[in-house]
Amino acid sequence: MATDSQKDPKPDGAAFDDFFESLGKKAEHLTIDERNGKKDPATNSTASLNTAPKEQEDDENELQIVDEIESLCMNCHENGITRLLLTRIPFFREIIIMSFFCPHCNFKNSEIQSAGEIQQKGSRYELRLTDQADFARQVVKSDTCTVKFIELDIEVPAGRGQLTNVEGLLSMILEDLELQQPERKKQMPEVWAKIEEVVTKGRKMIVGESFPFRVDLDDPAGNSWIEPDQKDGVGKWSKVDYARTPEQNEALGLGAGDEEETPAGTTGQPTAATFEDDDIIPNEVYSFPATCPGCTKSCVTHMKMVEIPHFKQVVIMSTVCDHCGYRSNEVKTGGEVPEKGKKITLKVEGPTDLARDILKSESCAMECPELNLSVNPGTLGGRFTTVEGLLTQVRDDLHQQIFDVGDGSGAGGDSLPSEAKQTWKSFFDGLNEAIKGGRKFTVVLKDPLASSYVQNLCLPDSDPQIETEEYERTAEEEEDLGLSDMKTEGYVDEVGIEKRKLEEEKTTEESNG
Repeated sequence: MATDSQKDPKPDGAAFDDFFESLGKKAEHLTIDERNGKKDPATNSTASLNTAPKEQEDDENELQIVDEIESLCMNCHENGITRLLLTRIPFFREIIIMSFFCPHCNFKNSEIQSAGEIQQKGSRYELRLTDQADFARQVVKSDTCTVKFIELDIEVPAGRGQLTNVEGLLSMILEDLELQQPERKKQMPEVWAKIEEVVTKGRKMIVGESFPFRVDLDDPAGNSWIEPDQKDGVGKWSKVDYARTPEQNEALGLGAGDEEETPAGTTGQPTAATFEDDDIIPNEVYSFPATCPGCTKSCVTHMKMVEIPHFKQVVIMSTVCDHCGYRSNEVKTGGEVPEKGKKITLKVEGPTDLARDILKSESCAMECPELNLSVNPGTLGGRFTTVEGLLTQVRDDLHQQIFDVGDGSGAGGDSLPSEAKQTWKSFFDGLNEAIKGGRKFTVVLKDPLASSYVQNLCLPDSDPQIETEEYERTAEEEEDLGLSDMKTEGYVDEVGIEKRKLEEEKTTEESNG
């Protein structure tokens, strides 16, 4: 059995990387095979290997560039050919590109599927298009993704997976809407007029007459993506990870989770039941059962309240799942919602400033102008760490998305333009220099909830390297935080009134009885 497992390794780790190489590396293999006479350049197809049984037998363990499978055509019910290409997209992950062609009826079809597992959380991307260059942004739409063009007021439900760009995505939607428009004009004039209005508005967007507008991708499986750009500022490109609802887990085939006993590890520690009627004690670790957002099974969440000097109390939460390995940690701030937001500017002069404690809340946006770095609210969640630790996390998260697996030289994927490679390399070189303390820069935290914090090293006096100012929240920020719909005056507890009314009626009946 051990010998068989060695001959047929499981496609993970290094073996998995061999299956899902970038297109550039696959092209290199193709060139080498052509030089060695292992591939017919005229047909450029692995099917030509069928004419050389001996050669095919010698190379049976080598990876093929494109796999071909005979498949049934659903149009004419004859046999056609399905071609599969396993590749990796820079900034994203592994995918399978599939193409079907039937020589009998000339039916064609192409789509993509994610080759990775369902992610631990769902993801939502939003891109604000401001010029024609944004139309060229690469888009990966999985078969579980919903697409919205917000200003166009149109939504495309989950369906066939696609690898395209923003322009191609919008053009495809408009072409689908234009189908059977002549018939609608005769049979349903009102419907035709509404669709024609949407199509006209969409065509103006494509030619650049309706900037700015936004496109939104919402994928519960977390396998969709919009290409970012280093020049994107706050509000241009954003990604938010979110926990799936039970309905979304069920739609993805994950089920509602198994009913299990309380996981081990909570014995001897305070639980939610033990402090339900008591105050939470600072620096005491509490554990309570939870549901893993990755596999929906039972797990343990640990919680600890910490007092940050000269700031406020914050709650540090950590979740670990023993079933799927899911791990998360975040910081929650409490207290009332302040009347104004707060902007904190820290001038980092050297290693001492890199060691400052920093709390970046989930609602906070971060910018470092000298490093060309901007982090949108919600991207990293809530983090309580040091300036160095925060920059290191940003660098690691970006690097593993942009460059290929095992690419320590910064060469990037083959589909990454040479100018972009050099730009990203310069960006990471500057970020590494700043992390090592060899470069001065500025950290700007803008938090509409005023829940972020930077350590003051000159207490009780003011720190000359920290500038703090309050600002009025915009209407958009109020809407995103849910404050515009919050009712704070004239609030009536209808449930409580009804409950007290029932209790009074019950008491009256008992006294009369």
